[in-house]
Amino acid sequence: MSDSNNPVKRLSLTNPWHFLALGFGSGLAPKAPGTFGSLAAIPLFLLLSPLPWLAYLALTLLAIVGGVYICARASRDMGVHDHSAIVWDEVAGMLITLFMVPLTWQWLLAGFALFRFFDILKPWPISWCDKHLHGGFGIMIDDVLAGVFAFACLQGLLAWLG
Repeated sequence: MSDSNNPVKRLSLTNPWHFLALGFGSGLAPKAPGTFGSLAAIPLFLLLSPLPWLAYLALTLLAIVGGVYICARASRDMGVHDHSAIVWDEVAGMLITLFMVPLTWQWLLAGFALFRFFDILKPWPISWCDKHLHGGFGIMIDDVLAGVFAFACLQGLLAWLG
C-alpha cells in the first residue's frame, strides 16, 4: 500500500484525539499494534494505581466512555472502521483488567497475558460484539469485555491464592 493510500497517514499525533486513539503512538507499531497498545496502558496504570479505588474506577469509566468518541473520531478521520492502529480500546481494556490488582510485575504480566488472550481469541460474547456492533461503541465494547473477562480471572486467581 502506498503512503497516499495508507489511512494512518490521515492521522496526526499532534491532534489530541488521534494521539489518544493511537495509544500515545503505540498503535503505529508495524507489527502487533494491539499488543503495543496494551503495553502502553501499563505506564498509565502505574500513574493511576496510587489513587483511591473510586477515583481509579471513575477515570477508567471516563476512558471507556470517552473512548467511544475517540475511536469513532479516529475511525471517521481514517475512513476505516476499527483500523488496527486504533488502540485506545486496548488501553481502556487493560485499565479494566488491572483494577484492584497488586502492584507487582507478576500481576502486571498476568493481567497483560490474560487481556491479550481474551482480546485475541474473542470468546463469546466478545466475538459477537466484534462482528455485530459498529462505530466507536463497537470498537470499544469487545476490548471492554476482554478486560472484564481478564479482570474476573485475575480476581479469581487472587481469591484462590488468598
